[in-house]
Amino acid sequence: MNTYDRIGTGYDATRSADPLLAQRLFDLLNTPVGASVVDVGCGTGNYTSFLAERGLRLTGLDPSERMLEEARAKSDRVQWIQGHAEAMPFADGAFQAAVTTLTLHHWKDLGTGLAECGRILQPGARFVVFTSTPEQTGAYWLRHYFPRMIERSAASLPAEDQIIEGGMRAGLVLRERVPYTVEPDLQDLFLYARKHRPEAYLDPEFRKGISSFALLVSDDELERGLDALSSDITSGKWATIRDQHAHQGGDYLHLVFERQ
Repeated sequence: MNTYDRIGTGYDATRSADPLLAQRLFDLLNTPVGASVVDVGCGTGNYTSFLAERGLRLTGLDPSERMLEEARAKSDRVQWIQGHAEAMPFADGAFQAAVTTLTLHHWKDLGTGLAECGRILQPGARFVVFTSTPEQTGAYWLRHYFPRMIERSAASLPAEDQIIEGGMRAGLVLRERVPYTVEPDLQDLFLYARKHRPEAYLDPEFRKGISSFALLVSDDELERGLDALSSDITSGKWATIRDQHAHQGGDYLHLVFERQ
């Protein structure tokens, strides 16, 4: 079963398009109104719908039918298609831009998926990737409480140079690299979204929309980690743990490619 078929129910209870992140995606795409754009791994279509509302012609592609059911109810401006990044059901040069947000680690084959992105994009098209690198994820303070989970999560992420090299082989040249640091009011509650509000991680409703907690943590590690985190929040020790994990390279990353 697809990862997000397993956690898709109730996904939107914690996952929504953050206005600032969504606007940054739109700005980085730098694509004229009316341009055709594909969102690879669109999920329930939160960012897809945002971009469509800004006047772009969106196609949302996702392998999870459960996610797409929710997406279809969200917007009729978007063409919603079930499919995989590694074998997209689109013609060569079908799109004027593409975007993918926090999905590269779910692709079965990064090189093949990037080659497909290169194939379906027109020359000069932009491809905006939002991801986290293994180094960024490995620096999260969550590692103190859930070390094996964060180790597994970081290991599942493609390295930045791997993405860039795979892009080059697909005719995608890196034009911009824009780190993103989580702000306290972030509305899309992915893994490190509550960097500044640790009590959120004690809530099972918050955790269930995050694939690392849904798939990469054992019951024993989860119980131990939550107990330690709760204790450290109460004592104030958590602030020291946070400061020990300060990272200057951003928490996530936008990579902007151009199709040659």
